[in-house]
Amino acid sequence: MAEKLHFNLVSPERQLVSEDVDQVDVPGEDGIFGVLPNHAPFMSTLAPGVVRVMNGGKETRVFVRGGFADVTPAGLTVLAEEAVFVADLNAEALSNRIRAAEAAMNDEEALAETRQKAAFEVAQLKELQSSL
Repeated sequence: MAEKLHFNLVSPERQLVSEDVDQVDVPGEDGIFGVLPNHAPFMSTLAPGVVRVMNGGKETRVFVRGGFADVTPAGLTVLAEEAVFVADLNAEALSNRIRAAEAAMNDEEALAETRQKAAFEVAQLKELQSSL
């Protein structure tokens, strides 16, 4: 049997995933990174985006926002401020989130860094919307 990576995905509400998998692709702050069994240890903050979990030829996608990923010899743990299975997303709720992020992006009284983060979130949410 091929080696597996132990993967945990946890949000404040619940543990979404705890299983041995083939590979996980994570949206890190510096770009998407893939984690396979025996990956070198490191930590990364999360960018809004989709975690892709590959196992036995099947792919599961989970939208995450905020948090961090921790790769250790024991596996990968993603602690997300928000996480939802892409299959559970509905188009109307996603459109509402995009409008809210666009409002934050266009708020002239907000700090430039806040507007920049909102613009990044809008781009990620629109990418997610296109994949529904």
